[in-house]
Amino acid sequence: MEHVQCLIIGSGPAGYTAAIYAARAGLNPLLYTGIATGGQLMLTTEVDNFPGYPNGVKGPAMMDDLQKQAERFGTEIRYGHVSSVDFSARPHQVIIDETIIISADSVIISTGASAKWLGLPSEQKYNGSGVSACAICDGFFYRGQDVALCGGGDTAAEEALYLAKLCRKVYMIIRKGEFAASKAMADRVLATSNIEVLFHNEVTEVLGDGLVVTGVQLINNRTNEDRELAVTGLFVAIGHNPNTSIFKKWLELDKAGYVLTKGKSTETNVPGIFCCGDAQDPYYRQAVTAAGSGCMAALDAERYLAVHGSEAMTTADQLENSETN
Repeated sequence: MEHVQCLIIGSGPAGYTAAIYAARAGLNPLLYTGIATGGQLMLTTEVDNFPGYPNGVKGPAMMDDLQKQAERFGTEIRYGHVSSVDFSARPHQVIIDETIIISADSVIISTGASAKWLGLPSEQKYNGSGVSACAICDGFFYRGQDVALCGGGDTAAEEALYLAKLCRKVYMIIRKGEFAASKAMADRVLATSNIEVLFHNEVTEVLGDGLVVTGVQLINNRTNEDRELAVTGLFVAIGHNPNTSIFKKWLELDKAGYVLTKGKSTETNVPGIFCCGDAQDPYYRQAVTAAGSGCMAALDAERYLAVHGSEAMTTADQLENSETN
C-alpha cells in the first residue's frame, strides 16, 4: 500500500489547479487523471474566455499547459481510473484500476461532470466543430449566425437567451409540448424576438460538409413530419451527469448527484475529503470557476493537514508497520 499526503482524483482545470497549489504548499500531491484526461475541455476547440490567453487557446493545449505547470512544482501525475473508495477512517483508501491501493491523509475530488448528449453518431462527429454543450463557452464564435439549441429546462432557457444576444436567430428545440423551465424563464424566452421555439421536435441528424455543421434534421414527434434547419451550430442543453457515483456511499450528494460542500468552502461531510470543479458545481460550469475552486480545495486541504496531518500520518505508519510485521 502506498501512502500520500494529498491525493487528487481527476484532471481538468480544477484538478490541475489544485495540484499546482498543493505542490507549492509542499503537500507532494499525487494526481490520477481518470479515464478522460483533461476533462471536457479536451473536446473543446477554441477557449477564448480563460484569463491569460489573449489570443485564445485550444482546449487540449490549455490542459497540457496546466499539466506541465503542476508537474513543474512536483506533482506526480499518473494515468488511472479510481474504481472504489473507502472514506470510513483516516487515512482514506482509494482503489485504482481495481488493483492499486492508495492511502491518503487528504483527498481532493475533481472528477467533473459529463454533458448529456443526444446519442447521434453525427453529433459526436461534429463535436467541437459546430456541436457544443456550453453556449457560454462557445456562443461567441457564432455571432451573427443562425444556431439551434436542444432542451427545455431552465439551463436551456438561460443558454438560449445568452445566444440570442449574439446570434441572428436561435431555434430552441423542445421534445415535449411545453417548457420544463420555470414560467418566468419560459416567458423571457417567448418574449425574445429572435428565439423561435419548436415544440414537439427532436433532432434526428446533425448535417455537415465533413468539416463543420451546416444544419440539423428534425422530426415532429406529433405529426412525424421531417424538417431541415440551416444552422451553423447546435448547442445541446439537456443536462449534465456529475461523475460522482463512486462516492455516494460516503459523501452527501444532492438529488442530481453533485457533491455537497460546506458553506463557501470545498469541505465535504467527511473530514479530509474536499471537492472542487464541476463535480460540485451545477450552476457555473466554467473552466475559470473550476480552476478557482481547485485553488480553494488545495488551500482547504493544506489547512486541514496543518491540524490533522501528523495524526493521519501516524495512523498510516501504524498500518504500514502492521502489514510489514
